[in-house]
Amino acid sequence: MNAPPNITDHLVLFMPSGKRGRFAKGTTILDAARQLGVYVESVCGGRATCGRCQIEVQEGHFAKHKISSSRDSISPVGPKEARYAEKRALPAGRRLSCSATIEGDLVVDVPQDAIVNAQVVRKDADQRVIERYPAVQLCYVEVDEPDMHKPLGDLDRLKAALGKDWGFNRLEADAHLLSQVQGILRQGEWAVTAAVHHDDEADAARIIALWPGLKNEAYGIACDIGSTTIAMHMVSLLSGRVVASAGASNPQIRFGEDLMSRVSYVMMNPDGRQAMTKAVRQEVSKLVDKVATEGGVERTDILDAVFVGNPIMHHLFLGIDPTELGGAPFALAVSGAVKARASDLRLNLNPGARLYMLPCIAGHVGADAAAVTLSEGPYRQDEMMLIVDVGTNAEIVLGNRERVVTASSPTGPAFEGAEISSGQRAAPGAIERVRIDRETLEPRFRVIGSELWSDEPGFAEAVQATGVSGICGSGIIEVIAEMYLSGIVSEDGVIDGALAERSPRIFSEGRTFSYLLHEGEPRITVTQNDVRAIQLAKAALYAGTKLLMEKQGVTTVDTIRFAGAFGSFIDPTYAMTLGLIPDCELDKVSAVGNAAGTGARMALLNRNHRREIEETVRRIEKIETALEPKFQEHFVYAMALPNKVDPYPKLGRQVTLPPRKVLSDGGTEGPRRRSREERAARRRR
Repeated sequence: MNAPPNITDHLVLFMPSGKRGRFAKGTTILDAARQLGVYVESVCGGRATCGRCQIEVQEGHFAKHKISSSRDSISPVGPKEARYAEKRALPAGRRLSCSATIEGDLVVDVPQDAIVNAQVVRKDADQRVIERYPAVQLCYVEVDEPDMHKPLGDLDRLKAALGKDWGFNRLEADAHLLSQVQGILRQGEWAVTAAVHHDDEADAARIIALWPGLKNEAYGIACDIGSTTIAMHMVSLLSGRVVASAGASNPQIRFGEDLMSRVSYVMMNPDGRQAMTKAVRQEVSKLVDKVATEGGVERTDILDAVFVGNPIMHHLFLGIDPTELGGAPFALAVSGAVKARASDLRLNLNPGARLYMLPCIAGHVGADAAAVTLSEGPYRQDEMMLIVDVGTNAEIVLGNRERVVTASSPTGPAFEGAEISSGQRAAPGAIERVRIDRETLEPRFRVIGSELWSDEPGFAEAVQATGVSGICGSGIIEVIAEMYLSGIVSEDGVIDGALAERSPRIFSEGRTFSYLLHEGEPRITVTQNDVRAIQLAKAALYAGTKLLMEKQGVTTVDTIRFAGAFGSFIDPTYAMTLGLIPDCELDKVSAVGNAAGTGARMALLNRNHRREIEETVRRIEKIETALEPKFQEHFVYAMALPNKVDPYPKLGRQVTLPPRKVLSDGGTEGPRRRSREERAARRRR
């Protein structure tokens, strides 16, 4: 049994997991990680020979976590580390956690490329066929040789050939090609392939790259920069085929779990914006390397790039200070589509490669929401379609071809495992599915990395490598919904302590009760505070949706789409049971995966889609929840499971909902509880 931490011990925070603890001076970082349940791989038994336990120390003051971290707070490089670095090479800034010891308060980053069992980043592209009309096309031409009687420059004769064969009447050339044209023409014996960029009919076309002879392949990248993960697809501009896909955790997590904490970091650290811009661009560059290597493609063959992201990710990627987005009126520096050279953002692609970012809809509804809207096309439908992208800041779109409205809702990071006692990100070993027996109240569950349920033979052996480490977002939704359906949790979200006599799974913790989901190491429980955190998150989301429904003058929706990687793994039945979404026919509720990535691919492969979404965004009506007086009322009603006032008859035909049972929360009467919820609503507004 470990001794309780001493207040004089040093505080260590591990990112991106967010787990923290106090440890005595001289404790190895690997030991600290193991005590906290942070997965750091080590296969050599701490001998500093495998190199799998690499970590990085982050420097600076992290106000949200109240930690000042520096490299002086870690022991100097010892002989074992020096020997490893000499024989195997250790990337700059990396340390071996089995050798490095704690000498002060630390923020430790566990690099994703050093982890075999890293967070599961859902990255695959869907199989949608997208009509091709790219902004960049390859044009093969045979150019007239120079003639003493026709003193026209080589570049001008190239333009003339492109105009004659490909119909370009207004054609310019990038400056970096001026010194190369003559050599390339002669190398190709006057036959060359030009890459011509022509995004908008109002602009002149430009020659951005040139090769001798016939060049028959070119590529583009479509990238969704999420606050938690980054997903990238490399696509053939000629065939539309997805050549390779890759995903990674957003390294900005070490500066703050949620978006507002990252804005706060920028405000409180003079170099905060530069640090986060550098971090995300470096990660994007690593992903370019991954997809290029996987696809067998040279980076110089990548000619176009489309990026999407929420407004804060959008601004930080572009190098824009996001401080104005931290408070009303949430002013964007730029809301329209951004067109630039990839080199302007220091992306090492072809020197002439172009970059396009979809427009942002409003201060907290970004280019990612625009991409989802382009992908799913509610403005192309007769039915009333609801699109929900669940994240730390949920983005909601509701509409049809007549009218589209949108809002953002501050759900917080609870659905991603933060603020939950046993919560974690989606990684091998995390509980993702839960069922509770209605009679015995005994649970069974499934973890990421195994198809077996916990009550099936062979489960223990199947999860031996990862263990059962915590509970991720989809598991949190399911366990609380199952607790409600089993009668463990009342309509108002109180764990029923009277059931402790019926099952040892329900036990007292002070004035409240908890539910034991897994008896093991670590011990995984669902506490009253966990239930409250999910209630607050789902109430914020539902209240935003309810406002949009009122603006549209509807009481029901026809179809619901869950967007985003997390949305792909939400079971619609449990989402509706929880009251996360309004009542709807369950077969009309579906996950659309990384729809933002699909929208980015659409904009990459067809320039008409760029004009389409630019025009659509101008027509979308943004509803600011903070200014809506009924948001608080909807929020309070939505704290109940599934809702205090809105009926769920369609769900009731599929699921046996328990009779309403309102309990006192540890002696707290209803009116006082309502007051606390109202205060929470005001804070979230």
